[in-house]
Amino acid sequence: MSIYEQVQAGDHVIIDNYIGGQWKAPQSGERMASLNPARRGDTVGMAPASDAKDLEEAVAAAEAARRNWGRLTGAQRGAILYKAADLLESRMEIVGRTMTREMGKTLGEAKGETARGAAILRYYAGEGMRPIGDVIPSTDADAVMFTTRVPLGVVGVISPWNFPVAIPIWKMAPALIYGNAVVWKPAAETSVTAALVMECLHDAGLPAGVANMVIGDGAVIGQAIAAHPGIHGITFTGSNAVGKQVGQAALARGAKYQLEMGGKNPVIIAADADLDLAVDGTISGGLRSTGQKCTATSRVIVVAEVYEAFKEKLLAKVNQLKLGDGLDATTWLGPCASEKQYNTVKRYIHAGVEEGAELIAGGLELEDAALADGYYVAPTVFEGVTTAMKIGREEIFGPVLALMEAADLEEAFRLANDTEFGLSASLYTRDLSSAFAFIRESEAGLVRINAETAGVELQAPFGGMKQSSSHSREQGQAAIEFYTSIKTVFVKP
Repeated sequence: MSIYEQVQAGDHVIIDNYIGGQWKAPQSGERMASLNPARRGDTVGMAPASDAKDLEEAVAAAEAARRNWGRLTGAQRGAILYKAADLLESRMEIVGRTMTREMGKTLGEAKGETARGAAILRYYAGEGMRPIGDVIPSTDADAVMFTTRVPLGVVGVISPWNFPVAIPIWKMAPALIYGNAVVWKPAAETSVTAALVMECLHDAGLPAGVANMVIGDGAVIGQAIAAHPGIHGITFTGSNAVGKQVGQAALARGAKYQLEMGGKNPVIIAADADLDLAVDGTISGGLRSTGQKCTATSRVIVVAEVYEAFKEKLLAKVNQLKLGDGLDATTWLGPCASEKQYNTVKRYIHAGVEEGAELIAGGLELEDAALADGYYVAPTVFEGVTTAMKIGREEIFGPVLALMEAADLEEAFRLANDTEFGLSASLYTRDLSSAFAFIRESEAGLVRINAETAGVELQAPFGGMKQSSSHSREQGQAAIEFYTSIKTVFVKP
């Protein structure tokens, strides 16, 4: 019985690694539970606790497969991605429900993410028919000179739990369409969802060894991927601390790497902003997915002239948000994805109070006894926050908004840039001059005007500045820059 059929039937799911076109139990014999953060007694499945032996087998399988895969035309590779997209889309309900059970986001968000994964597969399937080089004039009249692109070889993919379908697909799909083989380490917290994604690629007819999945602890498998001499490029999304370790290990052996890490994303509310629109964007950007997005709004910088009016509107809507199990259609905000993440958010809320910020909404005290079995944090708002406070400078990755008051737009721009991160930023204003000033001055890789910070479109380059990334870009046609190398060719009869 397939993994999809097991999940569909409601069976207790035991998943394996996927290596060389086969599902294989971990050589250690050890497994770990994937738990439902909304109901801690609900085990979604049992996943491998793999070790370096499993990774070695996966790298060997990828190495054996990569050359034949790279020799196929882009159209041939694209045809398989199109099939995988159709399969993923047809399985959206089960994949979405599994995602919700594993990491807590609402079913609507989970199904939307699954649909996005299918769209990304289709986008990159189309890339197989696009140009991959240029003809360059030569100084030799009898010669032809041109560029082409060649795959890196074996690409290691390390993906997080917060977008367990979209992020790995936006890494694997370009890697595959440009002719690379893949070794993927998904987050253990969302291992059943990852297996469902992998099964779509398998069922689409991906040749054995072209994509491999090894599940295990990040300190074991993730670092082994970064250090393995048979892996030619590494793409990572996760925390700054781990990302830097991955980058250092890759740099030490000369491997190519790209890192997408944290953010402390600001939204600025100008005096002329449409406050209702700004409130809706702030809530959606900061609190959807329980704030567990790298582009989530964290700092809300409001010009003094409209501070009180904005705060009043914000609190009125925040206090109406329903917290609960993501499988409940009436739920707006689910739990934190794990006990570890819940404890992290709890520490930041305590730190905010201890450092003198005023807690004006939410916090850790929940009135609903039905929520006691999950890792729930009410949507939380602080005011009086400064950039010297932890909640004003460190990534929380939870449903916490930090209000900051600015005397004017100039001070607001300064506060927005007063951070080591530079991933996403937005401004609400009716003034075109202010909008273009912010676009010019903002130190962020993604700048949005009259829209929430948490918005990434699959056809556009995505990545951050400063400590938010390795200054590379993912998604869209920009992905080709990482997953290929340029080869310049000179031909003379």
